[in-house]
Amino acid sequence: MVNVTKFLRVFVFLCFISFHAEAAVKKYQFDIQVNNVSRLCHAKPIVTVNGRFPGPTIYAREGDRVLVNVTNHAQYNMSIHWHGLKQYRNGWADGPAYITQCPIQTGNSYVYDFNVTGQRGTLWWHAHILWLRATVYGAIVIMPKQGTPFPFPQPDREEVLLLGEWWNADVEEVEKQGNNLGLPPNMSDAHTINGKPGPLFPCSEKYTFAMQVEQGKTYLLRIINSALNDELFFAIANHNMTVVEIDAVYTKPFSTQSLLIAPGQTTNVLVRANQIPGRYFMAARPFMDVPIPVDNKTATAIFQYKGIPNAVIPKLPNLPAPNDSAFALSYEEKLRSLNSAQYPANVPLKVDRNLFYTIGLGMNSCPSCVNGTRLTASLNNISFVMPQIGLLQAHYFDIKGVFKADFPDKPPTPFNYTGAPLTANLGTARGTRISKIPFNSTVELVLQDTNLLSVESHPFHLHGYNFFVVGTGIGNFVPAKDPAKYNLVDPPERNTVGVPTGGWTAIRFRADNPGVWFLHCHLELHTGWGLKTAFLVEDGPGSDQTVLPPPKDLPPC
Repeated sequence: MVNVTKFLRVFVFLCFISFHAEAAVKKYQFDIQVNNVSRLCHAKPIVTVNGRFPGPTIYAREGDRVLVNVTNHAQYNMSIHWHGLKQYRNGWADGPAYITQCPIQTGNSYVYDFNVTGQRGTLWWHAHILWLRATVYGAIVIMPKQGTPFPFPQPDREEVLLLGEWWNADVEEVEKQGNNLGLPPNMSDAHTINGKPGPLFPCSEKYTFAMQVEQGKTYLLRIINSALNDELFFAIANHNMTVVEIDAVYTKPFSTQSLLIAPGQTTNVLVRANQIPGRYFMAARPFMDVPIPVDNKTATAIFQYKGIPNAVIPKLPNLPAPNDSAFALSYEEKLRSLNSAQYPANVPLKVDRNLFYTIGLGMNSCPSCVNGTRLTASLNNISFVMPQIGLLQAHYFDIKGVFKADFPDKPPTPFNYTGAPLTANLGTARGTRISKIPFNSTVELVLQDTNLLSVESHPFHLHGYNFFVVGTGIGNFVPAKDPAKYNLVDPPERNTVGVPTGGWTAIRFRADNPGVWFLHCHLELHTGWGLKTAFLVEDGPGSDQTVLPPPKDLPPC
């Protein structure tokens, strides 16, 4: 009897330990504060989290609950978005200012309380108001459930690489100046890897990130494009990379010498230290395949074998040409969901709602601007106007007059979208207009680039969801023939997708997450010009299919 009692005690204890290992509570304190930082021979005050640039990494395990208390000590209003976390029924923790919450005002705090459910991999967090994410950002690393291995060889070590941008001037002043002039703001002065531009820039020898590796070992690199406005190529001199995950979704592994990553996206790669011991540059440089000015300078970090002195000059990788569209398209074609029994690709095969959104740039009259016009951007000829109260609050509390749920499923005026350049804006309207989607319906959204002012690639991010990228192409989408070429077996599953220059991308998802979810271009420049909207996904019939009640400390408007 004693042995049975002892066994039961041990069993209960192990169950208790197992339960807590599976569902721990991770708590973080984020103090938003201004600190002086030096880069490129310039010192300036920047907004940081806990005085760090980039900010701290959030570590969690699939199934954990995460609480982040954000206290705002800076002069700007603040909100934080947990990019890629699905936040099931819990848009209150999603973070985009005036979409799911009003911002955290100076001197106030707000606790982001969310569960990490059914996700594992690399995501990230960033400010979601103004251009503050230029310095307010960091990684989210979600490990699989205890005892669940990676579906690829276990690495010996891992490293987070955050690709970013740096301005010598105050980023908020740069944005304001551009808006006042009606022109694009000044481009960044450098790109960075983990906040450091690397030794190709002045005064940057000590502002270079270095990663020490050992011969024969394998490393998992968690790469995040946290830049505001630039898609980036990334490579390591003399080393191949094996892509194993994108946007926290496992992929069929493939080897590549370079990768392309758009703002908002994440990519995990395995790298084996199998070259002659030395120092090798890791490098990031923009991809831009139209004649639009960008900061084309190369950020570098160092992949350094153990025992090699710092005096050895690193070797640069051969990155694709800045306008290498062929590489960009071929790279994207290689991305496939793992689609295994454990990690299936549940692609919606039947579509309840077909949406077709055109992406347009244009110019509106602005008497005070330098050219008498102001640049604008639109979806289906509607330039989105930000409300003064969170859309989710307006929806949940039935506050009238904040938005209209009448966003059109297709553009009002069909035209040759990618034909000769058009300088007109086709009468762009302005408004806070969003699309209402019935709960659990399946949606196909085709995003079509246009030649209004100029074609350009656009990375689009959908909050609250992953989606399957079932098709992409150059030119105009043709409904009668292009769907026949869709990949409905193992398409890549993402939260942020690049619409190719002068082309289109088709995505599918099931609208099973009730709430109001932001859809926007992740080039901060275009978001500010109005290239955004939202989906209002209605509540479902079940008690567990409705938006959760808001937290008591929700920031006031």
